[in-house]
Amino acid sequence: MPGPQLTTPLAESLDDPQRARDLAKMKRLATGLFVLAALVFLGCVLLGEEAGSWVGYVRATAEASMVGALADWFAVTALFRHPLRLPIPHTAIIPRKKDQIGTSLGTFVRENFLTRAVVDERLATVDVPGRLGEFLAAPGRAERLAGDAGAALGGLTDLLKDDELQPAVAAFADRKLRETPAAPAVARGIELVVDGDRHQEVLSAGLTGLANFLADNRLVFRTRLGDASPAWVPDWVDDRVFDRVFDLLQGFLAEVGADSRHELRRSYDKRLRAYVHTLRTDPEAAARVERFKEELLDHPAVRTWSGSLWSTAKNAVVTAAADPDSELRARVVGLIRSGAQLLQTDPTVRELVQRQSQRAAGYAVERFSGDVADLVGTTVARWDTEETSRRIELQVGRDLQWIRVNGTVVGGLAGLVIYTVAQLLG
Repeated sequence: MPGPQLTTPLAESLDDPQRARDLAKMKRLATGLFVLAALVFLGCVLLGEEAGSWVGYVRATAEASMVGALADWFAVTALFRHPLRLPIPHTAIIPRKKDQIGTSLGTFVRENFLTRAVVDERLATVDVPGRLGEFLAAPGRAERLAGDAGAALGGLTDLLKDDELQPAVAAFADRKLRETPAAPAVARGIELVVDGDRHQEVLSAGLTGLANFLADNRLVFRTRLGDASPAWVPDWVDDRVFDRVFDLLQGFLAEVGADSRHELRRSYDKRLRAYVHTLRTDPEAAARVERFKEELLDHPAVRTWSGSLWSTAKNAVVTAAADPDSELRARVVGLIRSGAQLLQTDPTVRELVQRQSQRAAGYAVERFSGDVADLVGTTVARWDTEETSRRIELQVGRDLQWIRVNGTVVGGLAGLVIYTVAQLLG
């Protein structure tokens, strides 16, 4: 059973007043030639053969022209409707065979256009990466695409429900953190720091900070020493002792900070490397790190942070994507421009994109050619029968009227030849 009849989409796509005027003009021309032939034939009948032998030739020509015109009028009209509204068999072909025509058209498109061989042959002559690179490299194109991507991202996040995603993201992050062993990660992190000598930089910064802290609080420490010293000890003795100890401590900190090969630094390095080894080999040490991780994840502040992870990340990304001057937009623009340059100049990238585009197009036609054929067939089947016939005639009817014109002319010439041969043989 065909689906409901549709008229609006077809009307919008095929209605063309200029075509209608051209079709009417051609119909008048073809009909005029038929009328002219009929008038000539009638004139010859009225004149009779007494007027001369030439009348027979003209009459045969006009008579054959009328026959040819009528035959071709019938053939053209029978495509779209019943001639003279008479239900003659094998007429009104398009209205009667509309659904079959749609199915056949879909099959024709699938078998002759939507095949891997046709697509491969076509794409082999198209510089896909070059055209894509040229498109991306157009002035202002990267900025527009980055802006469009930002707008699309904003629209997508508006569709997502935060009250549903936020707990899911928090639970996912918590689960992954709990499933991931902490000791190997900590060991690897310390190892990277040690191998890059960053731990010595941290130590130097710590020593400098400690020295500054002591200097800033010298009076506080001196007062503390005075409070702890026996009352019978003179203040000048406390001052001498404090100054001596304080200067020694500051000197030691400065010495360690200035000597990259100081014994304390070597001991510090050795202990860190030993701890890395312990984390990887000692189950008890690994268990302690794991327990610390669990306590950290169970802390209310961490749980609050994980709960806000989705909204924080989303707001940061959306805000950056919407800001034309943001680092994210700048990076996207740079990425698009770099991609355009690679598509135009890098042989490896160009070959890869060309090959993959052919593969993707081939897969698409093999996967969806049947769907396209079904779409064509079902769409045609849903069109209104009379409207479809009328609008197809509007599209091709002008050319078909030339069949009537040619039939009139060729019929007349054929009639003239036949009559002449008959006269010669008679």
